[in-house]
Order: sequence, then C-alpha cells, then structure tokens
Amino acid sequence: MADFTETLTDKHVEMIGKQPIFFTATAAADGRINLSPKGYDCFRVLSPTRVAYLDLGGSGNETHAHLLADGRITVMFCDFDRPALIVRIYGRGRPVLPQDDEWEALAAYFTILPGTRQIFVIDVESVQSSCGWGVPFMTLDRERETLTKYHAQADADAWLNKTKGRIKSIDGLPTRPTDRYFGPAN
Repeated sequence: MADFTETLTDKHVEMIGKQPIFFTATAAADGRINLSPKGYDCFRVLSPTRVAYLDLGGSGNETHAHLLADGRITVMFCDFDRPALIVRIYGRGRPVLPQDDEWEALAAYFTILPGTRQIFVIDVESVQSSCGWGVPFMTLDRERETLTKYHAQADADAWLNKTKGRIKSIDGLPTRPTDRYFGPAN
C-alpha cells in the first residue's frame, strides 16, 4: 500500500541516506522519457521540501533539457536490504551550473567529483512510499571508478570544448553547457 506525504519525513531521509543508487525520470511534452541510474555519494536532502544531486558528465544531458522545458522530475530510491521500502520524490527541478550565482552555496553540500557538470535542485511536491516487497535483496560490492577516472584524466580544455558542443538533447531540446572543468585537483 502506498502512502503519500507533502514533505520528506525523518524515516524517508534515513532510508535515502543508506542507498548507494537512485533513479531519476524526466520528460518534456514531446519526445523520449529519460530514466537514469545514479551512483556515488551525490544526493543530499537540503530540507523536508528540497533535495539536490550532483551530476557528472555522461552520455547526454537529457535531465537538464527536460527540466528547462518542463521542470517535472521523479526520483526513486529502493531499499535492497531490510526493511523493504521504495521512496519516490515527485517535484520540480532545475539545473544549477558552476557559472550560476547559487553554485558555491550548493556545492558546499557535496564533494565535487571529477567531471561534475551541474547540480540539480528539486523542490519536493509530494513523496510516495510503498512496500518494496518485489525488490530483490542485493548488496553493494563497490562503486565503479570508471567515470570519475575518465574525467580526472581528461585535458581541461578538450573537456570544456566537448561539453560546450553538447547544447541539445537527443530530441533537440536546448541545454546550457558548464563553463568549468573539475579535475582531480578540485
């Protein structure tokens, strides 16, 4: 049975803090629905009504494009241990890039990883929790280091030039590129 609340409760926050993976889903009016898995220690609960996550450069920038176009986002956490629980955060999100005024204050909540391109801030509209009895038991072996190693080894100028050219989603929606490279020394 699903329960809805308007804000994150202490139980939600505790469960979220233990999860090594979460999933985000976004969509614009037309085009594909984007669903992405997220790892690393990159999700933060800022308040019962606001959350944020650190985003690294990857295969595309669909979440950014969808949030500019529509704003809707769902974030899902599954507890793969006990107790069985699924938490979904429904809200409106927006990208904050290193060149934006809010960046420094938000970045203080995170360890900035190589390849960081933006932080997504989400205003919580509702939270759904459900049993999760159909979710298997699983344990985390370790994080994959491939993505952060890739970004840490990049040439800063080449990395910035590459990201500056990625200004559209796969459906042609606009994005804003980052203007800063975060390598191993950041």
